[in-house]
Amino acid sequence: MPTRTLGDGPSLMRLNEIGQQLRAYRLETGMRADEIAAKLGVSRAALYRYEKGEVIKLDTVQRLGDLLNISPLSLLGVGVEYYTRTIGFFERLRQIEENADQILQLGPSFCQLVASDAFDSVRTDAMLELVEQDRDPKAARALCDQVLEIQAARRRSYRERRPGIVAILPEQGIRHLLENGVCPALPLRPETRARCREVARIEIEAVAEVLETEPMGLQFSLMPGVSVPPGCFVMRQRDRASLAINPFNSDVHFDEPGGVAMVTSAPEAVTVHQKMAETSWRESLKGAAAARKLRDLLAEHAAG
Repeated sequence: MPTRTLGDGPSLMRLNEIGQQLRAYRLETGMRADEIAAKLGVSRAALYRYEKGEVIKLDTVQRLGDLLNISPLSLLGVGVEYYTRTIGFFERLRQIEENADQILQLGPSFCQLVASDAFDSVRTDAMLELVEQDRDPKAARALCDQVLEIQAARRRSYRERRPGIVAILPEQGIRHLLENGVCPALPLRPETRARCREVARIEIEAVAEVLETEPMGLQFSLMPGVSVPPGCFVMRQRDRASLAINPFNSDVHFDEPGGVAMVTSAPEAVTVHQKMAETSWRESLKGAAAARKLRDLLAEHAAG
């Protein structure tokens, strides 16, 4: 299918990419599609067509930017995208990952795209516990289901496409994960917290196995003795690369502010973070040495 553009627009941006970013920003605001459509004076069907990549006028982009309180240039893919809610950011991450050929990850404690089914199960149960505690359980459940589906879609896309993954994991983050379990900040029942700790052990055992067997397309390493960096992702496609800085854990509250996430394709930003990750890779433990260190951490935790 030929690439469609905005013609004389400022970036000759692919229309489907504008549509993807529009959806991510809509989720970020928490506004319903019918609310945005009504304020724009278009039908909800028209808004969904924009999100699917159909032709959109530049003056409509301008009005969308004003309505969503973002720069129209950001909507056109020029500059930096900012997200303060997990739902908007993880949707944007999903969109980029599904076209990436290689994903470079620096931090946090494990790689969610290759996490176990046990992680998905306990994360779902933990989120549903939060729904039960919410003042508006119905609205909370709807939002929770959206976030969980986005995360599940990321996993499905990885399993179908198998892009190459290079993941550099910090020792201190792994220590914290083993001590507190996945979903560490969530107020959970004791039995759920115990499952979270057991799943953390399962995930680190799986990382150790990857380090020992070095399967095709997966490269892990361990950064010893350093603080936990925010998640940094460099995602490369054939003709472009994108950088995402992620202050959110994949297992945080489904709607709790946790910082400001950033996405950009600016070459200088991608390059400087790529170099930082390459330095971390050179200085980190790999293969059997890294696996032994992880197994020592697992034994230390079990003994404690």
